[in-house]
Amino acid sequence: LQRMLSIAVEVDKSPNCSSCKIADVIFPFILNIPLRSQREAFLNTMESQLLRCKLLELLFQHSCDMPTTLPLSLAKILYFLNHSSVLLQYQDETPTWQRWDEMLQYLSLLLMSYQNVILAFPLADHLRSSLIDRMDLIIQKAKPKLQDSDDISHVDIQLTVEDFISRMQEVLGQPFPLQIMEKLSILQ
Repeated sequence: LQRMLSIAVEVDKSPNCSSCKIADVIFPFILNIPLRSQREAFLNTMESQLLRCKLLELLFQHSCDMPTTLPLSLAKILYFLNHSSVLLQYQDETPTWQRWDEMLQYLSLLLMSYQNVILAFPLADHLRSSLIDRMDLIIQKAKPKLQDSDDISHVDIQLTVEDFISRMQEVLGQPFPLQIMEKLSILQ
């Protein structure tokens, strides 16, 4: 399945457009996956970094009280940290802190996938372009185009993390579990 999804993204003239269409179709099914381990297995084994970005973006947009119109960028990822609630409706008695832990896990996965699509190694630099155009861009050694909203400062990150911590303290009303602090530190 993951290989077929990856091929479906790549064969289109615009991988960005096809990944949006595929993500729109798959998204309702992700909402209905009952166990965290199953959701993580599906998202972690996804071969297409671009499709993973789109699915996680939809998941976070779904969990925001006030969705944003920012394009996918580092600023939008910070926005998700500050405005997302617990991602999915749970039918079991999963403790609240574990739900937040899952949200932070997916946010880290979104950040890594986004970096692979935009900033990382040369072959991934142009994942939003078709295969034919991508080869030309690599030959020309063209740098990927960063968006204005990718220009964030350490202060922006620090303020967002502090806001998140205070919001979580209100919700949990107890000291943070070590796992959450570790994930926040990794994300930072």
